[in-house]
Amino acid sequence: MEFNGYRREDGSVGVRNHILVMSSVACANGVVEALERMFPEVMTIKHAYGCGYGPDDLTLSLKTLGGMANHPNVGAVLIIGLGCEVLKPEYVVGAVKGKPVETMLIQTAGSRTTIDKASQIIERFAAHVERQKREPTPVSQLLVGLKCGGSDAFSGITANPALGVAADMLVAEGASVVMGEVTEMIGTDHILKRRCPDPEVGEKLQKLILEHEKRVRGALGALAGLVIAPGNIDGGLSSITEKSLGCNAKAGTSPIVEVVGYAEKPTGKGLVIMNTPGYDIDAMAGMAAAGAQIIVFTTGRGTPVGFPAVPVIKVSSNSTVFKAMAGDIDVDAGAILEGEKSLADVGKEIYDCILATANGRPTCAEINRMETFNCLKQGMTF
Repeated sequence: MEFNGYRREDGSVGVRNHILVMSSVACANGVVEALERMFPEVMTIKHAYGCGYGPDDLTLSLKTLGGMANHPNVGAVLIIGLGCEVLKPEYVVGAVKGKPVETMLIQTAGSRTTIDKASQIIERFAAHVERQKREPTPVSQLLVGLKCGGSDAFSGITANPALGVAADMLVAEGASVVMGEVTEMIGTDHILKRRCPDPEVGEKLQKLILEHEKRVRGALGALAGLVIAPGNIDGGLSSITEKSLGCNAKAGTSPIVEVVGYAEKPTGKGLVIMNTPGYDIDAMAGMAAAGAQIIVFTTGRGTPVGFPAVPVIKVSSNSTVFKAMAGDIDVDAGAILEGEKSLADVGKEIYDCILATANGRPTCAEINRMETFNCLKQGMTF
């Protein structure tokens, strides 16, 4: 199978061709927001950090922002800093390969002049990306993120296993899929370990899950088994282990070939586990920064959230949510509950939706401009 994508000089392939304007520090967010108002077609990344933190968080933020600046869905990038921050724009530039990239510092010219000059750069970038055309590309070039959020008791019965069917189809085509949310693997480490043909990978994954469990228990004590959102409980879930079993269904049945760190690009092909927290925005940021061109996000309670420069496909676990949030959900896995479609049918529908998205069809989150971004800090979220 093929899709039509944008080939980058570093060998990656994008499914979008965005101009990205990003801040290196929170102090530059106002200028980025002004440019966002002037150029609504441009993707922007704003975040709350960039200064006033230690070396571990600096490294993590740089890895995340660098991954987004060099993302295959980005055709050109402008990085705006203040001038005195720890995470300087030139540090992010070092991660960018083979695409137009420029930086600006507000302290050298003031915000108004920075906005004026940045506008000229964006117009020049626009002419560049317009000249780029899609080319036929094998599906094996895709890296697809697997995410669930606002889960309910049906998520592990319909949406997640249907996504697992689609994930297996992608892996069979030579593509890669990446699943994070390690806190939502608690209680299932022994099950996932058996899915690792390489014993070293299995040991690494089990150790990672148990470390997360230890951290949760240290923070929550006797309530550690309930490290799930109130909405999950309202939706019928009773414990983290129950949620974990449903969460893992997103990964289908393929062998786990690799375990990578947060925002770390996989080196092999197949099913990959990434060390991310369960929190939706942080988890998506890690997958996107690692190069995931598309994220498929299943939900039982409903959520409109998307991500900058990366199309997010929403799959509902039940038809009630699909009808209530019709403009936010792309695929209704509730049709399985209604007896209208089989698990295989919805899995194929998700797979077809991934290919259509890769070919340029916008997702609901893209149409509604629901881009949300965050830079993870060490030990900040579960």
